Amino acid sequence: MRLLQRHLCMIAMSLLAVSSAHAATLVEPTLHIEPAASGAGRVALTLDACDGQTDTRILSALVENKIPATIFVTGIWLKRNAAAVEIMQAHPDLFELENHGGRHIPAVDTPQKIYGIKSAGSPEAVLAEVESGAAALARTGEPAPKWFRGATAEYSPSAIAMIRKLGFKIAGFSINGDGGSLLGAKETAKRIAAAKDGDVIISHINQPTHAAGEGVVQGLLALKAKGMTFVRLDDADGTGNHGTTD
Repeated sequence: MRLLQRHLCMIAMSLLAVSSAHAATLVEPTLHIEPAASGAGRVALTLDACDGQTDTRILSALVENKIPATIFVTGIWLKRNAAAVEIMQAHPDLFELENHGGRHIPAVDTPQKIYGIKSAGSPEAVLAEVESGAAALARTGEPAPKWFRGATAEYSPSAIAMIRKLGFKIAGFSINGDGGSLLGAKETAKRIAAAKDGDVIISHINQPTHAAGEGVVQGLLALKAKGMTFVRLDDADGTGNHGTTD
């Protein structure tokens, strides 16, 4: 009996080690765009629309100040925010809508949690998340998306390879502007205003009650005042690591 218990214990420890190894392989890719040839520089603003509603403080500021942005939308968010989608589609010179997945599930093909969110858990589930997000965008009449960003922006390397085979580039970032929309306005504004030539900023446009949204606007206006140019991902050559763009 003791021998059996010892054997089972060894199996459990082995499984734990395998699980820990899988967790350790997750990567959070970076992304930079080609720096400007002249002037104050340029940055790419990317905004995640995970679920929930629309932060009209940010959307209005982008329209009023003619600041282009790449919006990563989920199928969930698209269903709930038709009015915001209509505004974005009315300004095709400003907004590029890209794939954030069907149900906002991390693109990780082993079962685990990332920031408390359950991963897709299998290769089939990763593919379903990516393809359902693209299908949701297609139903709005948008062009086929070229970029994908998974929930939590963390991936298993094998999932990255699968997504690339589907024809998507994977959008990392170089500046985490709002800390998942959990930072205060002051810190968010400080992070975004510190962006340099070639940076890719990530923030969120789906949390209208969070203070971070105010900081996003302040940071963007500070960059504009410095003479920084904003570009969408489709309008710049982006280079990411971990095989996300090459």
